[in-house]
Amino acid sequence: MDATRTVNVRAMCYVGVFAALMAVCSWIAVPTAVPFTLQTLGVFLSVGLLGGKLGTAAVAVYVLLGAFGLPVFANFSGGIGVLLSNTGGYIIGFIFSALAMWAMERLLGRRTWVLLASMLAGLVICYAFGTAWFMLLYMRTDGPVGLATVLGWCVFPFVVPDLLKILLAMTITARLRPYVR
Repeated sequence: MDATRTVNVRAMCYVGVFAALMAVCSWIAVPTAVPFTLQTLGVFLSVGLLGGKLGTAAVAVYVLLGAFGLPVFANFSGGIGVLLSNTGGYIIGFIFSALAMWAMERLLGRRTWVLLASMLAGLVICYAFGTAWFMLLYMRTDGPVGLATVLGWCVFPFVVPDLLKILLAMTITARLRPYVR
């Protein structure tokens, strides 16, 4: 077997493993006043450990698996209906988060501060895309709603848990990155 094929098989395995990791993270719900899952942790770990290209591929595979109906999203759900729901924009936003993280990696390298900045930027992009999606669909079915109201429902309760997930992802990435080729 030649070296190119070995690298491609390894890359495909990493993409598959990290897509599965995101699915498992989505199934883990932390019960708080507003329950949250670990999906964003999976996104941050994918790009942090695999790098932008393979990490983004893993996120895209995860979203596609869910779109095709596999129960990889929160509450063991899946299907295009989940993506087209009010909160589906946040899941689609994971792809844009990973793309932003990849772009920052390409421009600024793989240093620790770049990874932290890219995770924060990715989180903001996911929030922005998901919130815009939520507002669009909500207003089409339920009438007008203000941005502050939607942020209160969909973003503010998740900021602290998501920042903690970024810190956890940074810690895990720092420990495991030397072992992921």
